[in-house]
Amino acid sequence: MNNDIKIEICCGSYEDVLAAKQAKAHRVELNSALFLGGLTPSMGNFNKAMTIPDIEILPMVRPRGAGFCYSPAEHETMVEDARLFIEHGAHGIVFGFLNPDCTVNVERTTEFVQLAGPKAAVFHRAFDLTPDPYAALETLIQCGVTRILTSGQAPSVPEGIDVIKRLVEQANGRIEILPGAGVRASNIAHIIQYTKVTQIHFSASVKQVEPSGQNDRGLHFGGALYPREDLIDVTSAEKIRGVMGAL
Repeated sequence: MNNDIKIEICCGSYEDVLAAKQAKAHRVELNSALFLGGLTPSMGNFNKAMTIPDIEILPMVRPRGAGFCYSPAEHETMVEDARLFIEHGAHGIVFGFLNPDCTVNVERTTEFVQLAGPKAAVFHRAFDLTPDPYAALETLIQCGVTRILTSGQAPSVPEGIDVIKRLVEQANGRIEILPGAGVRASNIAHIIQYTKVTQIHFSASVKQVEPSGQNDRGLHFGGALYPREDLIDVTSAEKIRGVMGAL
């Protein structure tokens, strides 16, 4: 593996973080509800993850799915979550605030940069909904954001690779660009070589049987989208090593 490239793994639990550590990843974005794109993890999961040495833990601060324009009450909850994570030792926080027109919400973004203090302030893939990514990049630099997680405003990094390359060139070291979505062993080397990024984000999940879910009575514990109740996604250390080995 190219040791100059920082590897970040998208994790959904303390157990996932253990797998990421086993595979020698450098950093973790810690979530819950990955099926919804990642929501705020519980403090229990976060506190347990923080006991694992020599790996950076950055919790997601996102109270719900379906967009990034939050009510005052949701915003208050996010501020409290962010404050608690930083007070309990998080290496940074991951968040994203948009206005109704999908431009960056400068006031709330700046507030979270200040909450993070010297820790990393990461603007997540809400960035990919902004109408002008190059203008949004400059806005986030002005807000003091540490890095941007992006798929290049496309469904996956391979599809948005040209936008990512241009973002890296425009950033010119003023802000970090972190590609994420659709990164595989088969494309990771090309993504890094083409865009000249120094870090990359991916998940490495596999399906694991959840035995109690096999007693199928036609029940569902979610909404209109019905994920399998007898399978869960867990991070695979072997899969992480496979992707890292492609470097």
